[in-house]
This record gives sequence, structure tokens and C-alpha cells, in this order.
Amino acid sequence: MTDAPPAGGPGDLARLTALIREFSRERDWEQFHDPKSLVLALVGEVGELAELVQWLPAGDAVAHFADPDRHRRAGEEIADVLVYLLRLADVLGVDVLQATLDKQAEARRRFPVDDVHGVAPRKE
Repeated sequence: MTDAPPAGGPGDLARLTALIREFSRERDWEQFHDPKSLVLALVGEVGELAELVQWLPAGDAVAHFADPDRHRRAGEEIADVLVYLLRLADVLGVDVLQATLDKQAEARRRFPVDDVHGVAPRKE
């Protein structure tokens, strides 16, 4: 029996971050991974993801990505975004899991179900 956490658990995020860090170290790329450069790389990857949906009518997007090749491309771009996001968090020492849990708890307080059910949130 293994002590590994179940797939999708917090340990997986830590292992993925460590894998990305190791990949960077092995190639001596850490020298290029300052926060500014990582944010710019992240923005570039988000742009590539945005290009996949840029001219699609919103109602057609899910069906569009049912096509296996399009689905694969979306997965590749989402993975690129996640890699740079995790690398940035690692460099800055941000615990992504905890920050996300904290943010979700705050969102639950700010947007009670009874107040916003079916209503898009607005900035005020």
C-alpha cells in the first residue's frame, strides 16, 4: 500500500510544481525565471489560449472543442498556462493551493448563493 495522496489531491499540485522546478533546473533556465519574465510568458500563453476561442460565438465553444484535435490543442494551451502559473508561484513562494482555498472562501462570503444565484457578479 502507498502513502501517496489520491489523484487530484494537494500532493499532486506539489509534485507537479516540483517536476516543473526540476525541469527548469536541469536546463539552467532558472536564471530566466524572474517574476516579470514569468508573468510575460504566462500572458503569452493565455493569449494563445484566447486565440482558440477568439472568433467563436460563445454558445458554440463547448461543441467546437468536442472535436479531438481542437480538444487536444485546448489542453496543450491550458497546460502551458498552468506550467507558467505554477512556476511563478514557486518563484514567489506562493502556496497556490492555500491561496486558492482562501480566495474561494472569500468569494463564498462575498457572493452568498441567495443574493447572486443566476446573476453575474459586478464590480462596485
